[in-house]
Amino acid sequence: MTAETVNGKHPDEPHREGLSQRLNWLRAGVLGANDGIVSVAAVVVGVAGATPSIPAILTAGLAALVGGAVSMALGEYVSVSSQRDSEHALIAKERTELAEMPDEELAELAGLYESQGLKPETARQVALELTEHDALRAHLSAELGIDMDDVVSPWHAAIASAISFTIGGILPLLTILTPPEIRIPLTFVIVLIALAATGYVAAWIGGASRGKAMIRVVIGGALALAATFAIGALLGTKIG
Repeated sequence: MTAETVNGKHPDEPHREGLSQRLNWLRAGVLGANDGIVSVAAVVVGVAGATPSIPAILTAGLAALVGGAVSMALGEYVSVSSQRDSEHALIAKERTELAEMPDEELAELAGLYESQGLKPETARQVALELTEHDALRAHLSAELGIDMDDVVSPWHAAIASAISFTIGGILPLLTILTPPEIRIPLTFVIVLIALAATGYVAAWIGGASRGKAMIRVVIGGALALAATFAIGALLGTKIG
């Protein structure tokens, strides 16, 4: 073992322990922050385009902030709950199959390892040893890619999403309260910088290209802000 490894693992590489849970709330958090920034910014910029009234802008922004946070939390909870229920159903099904047809399941597990490149005798020996140690865990991992100790939590996702949406939404809400002559351009700048940051973090979590992710979210955010501001300015002109 070298200094770069601990128990055979590289410290800078993700491993299975709790990985789904961590990625679950990280993903929800980043998406929540991104949605909070765009949603609230679009609302306040649109209202600011129609009227310079701070009470009107603040009321619309707060409504978007609270409603969006609740909506994001509920959406994440329902979505992740469905995923969790599916995983629990698969675990129960696999447990039943192991109890009712252990020989067939052993052969299936050996076949899976053989398909990954092991010799038939080696694959069967590996399957036997893993079955003796923990049959259910071995089958869930090899067949379904499920870690029974790392089933995603809908509460973690919901809470992370609500908190991050609120944090993200507060940024444009505070920026739009600056003096009238700078509030729109300043909000555009601050929001696009924040979106670039969330795009970078999202790409880092997923191991994707940071640059492409940042460009995508910045362009999307800019289009959303421009569209809502144009609608607000048009309606404000007509109403006025």
